[in-house]
Amino acid sequence: MLESTFLYFPGHSTERSNLALWSVDGQAIGVCREVAAPKMVWLVFYGNAGQASQRGYIVDCLPGTDSVYVMEYPGYGFRDGTPSMQSINAAAVEAYAALKRSHPGQDIGVLSESLGSGPACHLCSLPNPPSRAVLIMPFDNLLSVAKEHIWFLPVSLLMRDRWDNVACLSKYSGRVDIYGGTVDEVIPIAHARNLARSVPRAVFHEIPCAHNEWSVLVKIED
Repeated sequence: MLESTFLYFPGHSTERSNLALWSVDGQAIGVCREVAAPKMVWLVFYGNAGQASQRGYIVDCLPGTDSVYVMEYPGYGFRDGTPSMQSINAAAVEAYAALKRSHPGQDIGVLSESLGSGPACHLCSLPNPPSRAVLIMPFDNLLSVAKEHIWFLPVSLLMRDRWDNVACLSKYSGRVDIYGGTVDEVIPIAHARNLARSVPRAVFHEIPCAHNEWSVLVKIED
């Protein structure tokens, strides 16, 4: 009940999106912008509210030469299931494997915002991880953020979903870019700074914005 109230806010809008449906083996798992002979392929994980079809602003931050796939979370949008760390991580692994099959030999990067940094970093802990990670408004570990917001409850005893991005990136050797907002009211910038400090090779970008304002300031280059 704690996580349903404070962590996951799925959307189920039927409004049309300018992004195409992304299907694997006949099952829709997200939305995408595909280009011929992409320079780079991106797998995107969004925040904890809404749905994949509303993430056109993330796709617009990436070069037009790249193919971009935004995974829908279980229980969000048109996708069946219940959101949890376990179900989202499992869906992320399946989506990443599907892109590896459909784009053999192609560089695949992960881009995330907010909660999406959890499954993105989870993929970076795999034996064959993505070649690059871009983490926007990320946390270091989710439990520490929850303790700040829900200080009046024994969160350590109640919280089941505990993504730990520091641990997941501890052995990752790919390129890492981390963006933190100076006035982020949802995930204070201290968490992004801590994550960046834990990954010595990471490039940390400090941007003057609140949690949901980053897209007007960030443009990702290959």
